[in-house]
Order: sequence, then C-alpha cells, then structure tokens
Amino acid sequence: MIKRVILLSLLTTGVAVSARQNSLPIRKSVETSKRSIRLDVPMTNSIRKAFAAGTRDFSGKPGPGYWQIEADYTINASLDPATQIITGSEKISMRNNSKDDLRTIVLRLDHNIFRPEAQRGSSVPAEATDGMVLTSLKVDGQTVDLAAATTPFSGRGGGGGGGGNANTGGKLAVSGLTQTIATISLPDPVKAGTTAGIEIAWRTKLPGGLNGRGHRMTQRFDSKLFQPTQWYPRIGKYDDLRGWETSPYLGPSEFYNNFGKFDVSLTVPGGWIVSGTGVLQNPNEVLTATARQRLSTVLNSDDDVVIVSGESEKGPGKATAPGDKLTWHFIADRVNDFAWATAENFTWKATRATIPGKGAIPIHMVYLPERSNSFERAGKVARHALEFYSALWAPYPFPQLTLQDGPSAGMEYPMVINSNQGAADHETAHQWWPMTLGTNETRYGWMDEGFNQYMNILSAADSRGTPYNLDGLGQSYGRMSGNESEAPMMWSANDAGSGYSYQTYSKTPLMLSMLGGVVGDQAVVNAMKKYTAAWSFKHPSPWDYIFFMDNELGQDLEWFWYYWLWTTESVEGSIQDVKTAGGKTTVTVHQAGQMPSPVVLKVEFEAEGAAIKTLPNAKMIDATTAEITWPASVWFDGSRSYNAVMNFGDRRIKKITLDPHGRFPDANTADNVWPKQ
Repeated sequence: MIKRVILLSLLTTGVAVSARQNSLPIRKSVETSKRSIRLDVPMTNSIRKAFAAGTRDFSGKPGPGYWQIEADYTINASLDPATQIITGSEKISMRNNSKDDLRTIVLRLDHNIFRPEAQRGSSVPAEATDGMVLTSLKVDGQTVDLAAATTPFSGRGGGGGGGGNANTGGKLAVSGLTQTIATISLPDPVKAGTTAGIEIAWRTKLPGGLNGRGHRMTQRFDSKLFQPTQWYPRIGKYDDLRGWETSPYLGPSEFYNNFGKFDVSLTVPGGWIVSGTGVLQNPNEVLTATARQRLSTVLNSDDDVVIVSGESEKGPGKATAPGDKLTWHFIADRVNDFAWATAENFTWKATRATIPGKGAIPIHMVYLPERSNSFERAGKVARHALEFYSALWAPYPFPQLTLQDGPSAGMEYPMVINSNQGAADHETAHQWWPMTLGTNETRYGWMDEGFNQYMNILSAADSRGTPYNLDGLGQSYGRMSGNESEAPMMWSANDAGSGYSYQTYSKTPLMLSMLGGVVGDQAVVNAMKKYTAAWSFKHPSPWDYIFFMDNELGQDLEWFWYYWLWTTESVEGSIQDVKTAGGKTTVTVHQAGQMPSPVVLKVEFEAEGAAIKTLPNAKMIDATTAEITWPASVWFDGSRSYNAVMNFGDRRIKKITLDPHGRFPDANTADNVWPKQ
C-alpha cells in the first residue's frame, strides 16, 4: 500500500520516472558492505510445540515427555510368479503412546506409485500396475466400506483436530486409496495410551521390465526373481512435531516409519529360496538337511560358505525341502520395515562379521549364479562395514545382515540391503540411520544419506589402512553456493526437485568437513557417537542433532548450523594485504560471502633467522611452519575485513595461506595465498 501511494503521488505531481529511479538508494556491493551474521537457528512451529510439551529440549536428548507410536505386524503373504502378484493379509497392533486421542489413522500405500494417476517425482515405474489394492479393511473389528472410499480429506487428521471426521459424518471411512497416502476416519478416537487393531487384506503386482528409472521402481526380473520392497500397507508415522506425517511417497525420498515387531510368513513355490528382514523361524520345514548343516558352520571363520548352489542344487528337495509350496517364517523385533527377495535359482552363501562387544553374526548373500562376479567381495566389504561402523558409532543391533540380488542394486532395509559388493559399504551404513536412528527422510534426507556419505569416507580410508582426510571438502562447496537449483538442506527433501541428490547426499560431508575445521574432526566423531547412543530406536529431529552437538562440543555453533542448513551461502575468504612492522605482521583477511568462518593461516618462514616466538592461538607444524587461528566470532560484528595480527618475532615470512586445509566454502582459492601467485 505504501509503494502504491508513493507512486501515485509521483505521477500526479508530474515527476518523471527516471527521476524517481535516480532517487532510490543503490545497493552496495555485497563484498564491501557490512553483513548481518545470524547467530541462532530458526525454531519452527513444530519444534516449538515439542519444546512446550517437554518431548524435546535444548539438551538435544529426548525430553522427559518423549514418546513415539509403535506398530507390530503379523503378515501372511503368498507370491504367484505367473501373475507376479503378492496376495496378503495382515494384522497391525498400533500402540498410541502419544498424549493425543487419534481421530484418524494414516496408511502408507507406497505401491500406489505404480498406478498411472499417482503423484510422483523423478522416478519412473518399470510398468503401470493397479498399485496397492485393498480388498478388506477393519479397525477394531469394524469393517470399513471400501466401495464408499472418498477423495483425500483436506484435514491432516492430527490428534487434536477432527481430521476427516467432518467429511464422513462421524462414520468409519477411508479416503485416498488410489494414492500413496490414505486416511482412515474413526467414529471413536484411539485414546491416548491405548492400542488399536487394524486388519487389512490386499494384493499388489510387482513391476518388471526395462523402463524403470529410480530405486524401487523395478521389483522383479521377469518371473524368476522378485525383490519386494515397501510392498505391504503400513501405518504412517505420528509424532510430537506435526502429528501424522502425510508427505506423499514420490519415489526419490524414502522413510519415516514406526518401530515394532514383524512376524511374517511368506509362501512361494517349492525350490525357491527366500531371504528377508528377520531370523528364519522354521529352517527344518523349508531347508534341506545339507543346507542346515552348512549354516551351522558359518560363524566358525571369515570364509564364504555355500549354503545352496543355484547351479547344481535347484528345485524342491535340492534347493529347499520338498513340496510344491513352502512357507518361510521370519520374525524381526525393534525394526521399522520388512523387505525380502526370492528366486527360483538363488545361490546362497554366508560368512560372518564379529561385532565389538557382541560376537559373531552371519552375513547372508543371495544372488543369481550368472551375477556371481558382483558378489565375490560382497561378504568381505559388508564384514568390514559392520565391524567398522559398530566401533565408530554403536554395535550393530540386529542378529544378522543379508545382501539381496535384484534390479535394485542400492537400497536398504532393516537387516537387509538390496546390494552387491559395489554399494555394500554404503547400504550397510544405513543400518545405523535410518534403521537404528529413525530420522524423517521425507523431510531431512541429509540426516540419513548425508551422514552416510560422511561415514563412508571414514570407512573407505580404514579399509585402505590410511587415515581419513576431509581436507578440501568444505572449501569445495564454494563452487556450488549460489546455484539456483540447490535447495537448502532444511527444505523438505520430498520437494527438493532436481537438487535432491546434492541436498540429500552430497552437502553433508562438506558441512562436517567445515565443522571439523572449527572443532576438530575427532571431536565431531566423538560427539556423533554419543548422539547415536542417545537417539537409538527413537526419532531425532534436526534441532535435536544441532543442540546435542553444541552441548557435546561445548560451543554455541548455531551460526554454523544456520548457514549450512538453512541457506546456500559461502565464506569466500581472501588475503587482501600483508604488512610487517616492528616484528608484527598484520594480515588483512576479507570475507565476501555471508557465511562466517574461523580465520586459519598457515605461515611458512625462511629456513634461517631469529627464533620463532610462540603464540597462544598458534601451533607449530614443523620447525619453519606455524598454523594460527582466530575464532569465527571475530566476524560477528558484521565486518567483512579482519586484521589478523601475528607477533612471531623477526624471522622472515616467505608464504601465508588462508584456510590451508580447505575447510571453508570458497570458490576462488587463488586469492588465499600471499605473495599472490
């Protein structure tokens, strides 16, 4: 309104537009003007709500009132290879541990992404199917009329609000059955502290073919190998931050699931090997005596043991126990999902990993015989990953790990990775996040994939027998900063578009490289180890991570987290001038970007000369090289130039390098050296 009034006044008084333009203030160059340094992180409505309720707090640990919904599943399913259809029934026991009375229940129907009308991102299904078809739905014994299913409700269905009840007249009803998110509206709420029983019968076809693009978009090789993932109706996640998480499944971003117990029975043709999440409960019913004997030797050494040969042992009575159909029974406790695979001629090998403080556990590998080259080192790679990450973060919490062959060669589930040796380290790392720390990947993928990429760097170095090196990573972000395709890390991963991969996977190691440049790499590792312990089998948010790390590192680093997580800014440091007088050298350091950083200078002296004085903020790297540091707080007054004064004495300086370890985002490093090159 003010602008409109001013413009009207100018026009009525006959002032020329050019004169008006000349009267406007001209923005100063961002490189020379003062800057406002933000020193705190935004506190959104969702995290404020959690703080007010006492479920989370500034300690970064679960608050005294922390709670989480749990869901146990009993699933019976059968696969018909001829039709590629899984037909199943399940009973879900949902424990409402929240303080809210739940008036709706959200279902996740991920296989509806294969329906032609489904909303999706960059993923392309290998073929169109009918998606997840529900044939029966009951809540606490009451039948839902599926024929009357409506379009999605407009309400989110949170604990305090009525959700969809207003749309159904208070009747038991369901909406959204053709989408990846469906909502059950309840005539009577699930009271806080009580348990609801949900029974569902359903069927889904596994897509196959050559046209799939993206993980989980192809789930079979013809009718000979099946790799079902996100294959059954699941209860959505209800948490203390937003109530029901209703982000649709679009393809690229992945999980936010409840922890619980899975009791799963899978019926397949005789002779077909089945692998999956959990421990096989009935080996005497589905395995041959030979296979059982071989399995008994797996924990004796690091050798690969052949359990079933896909080339010489095929069919009922050879690969498996006799029978036209066999039912494989698995149980997994304290997991947030269940995945499996089956094939008519799997080769099944197994080896072991020795978990610190726990002992030996089996590593299973199932793959097609013609793809054996991709599994020659798979057991060794997975063993190293399990043992290394157990020592790095926390002991591997599950009783086994299985590598499954199939069209998706890089995907993770509890106790299961759909991977060969190529991605085995990365996918195994996911057993820590999100399988142990249940982060919300639909929103904060960096807390899952990004942490994973960081720990992969440490693991790769360990496997080579060399120290890890994070130098250069933080600095390299300067080349990306300002790219309009990049979404900030705190932008919902589900909506990151073409920038999803960079936002979710690539940026976090760069951020943690800079954090190591501020507090030390080992301090970062030690803090994250304690963070892992504090949030195991719970659901941390970004704020929990931020405040936990700050407390553990003993520094207020909210300025750091703000610029890395909520912006796409960089440091852009440079050495503008160097002057020496009276034994003191003043280095004028400039920061053209909005992100502040410590000032770190490597000072190289001539070989001969006066003794080099010691300084409290400096350390000697060798006899003629010092590294001197000033904290990021020197920039908090908004200045862009800082005079770094050094009094090393009269020894002549031959070279000074700003940010010698390459930890702070900087697109042009040529101006970081004096004398100028």
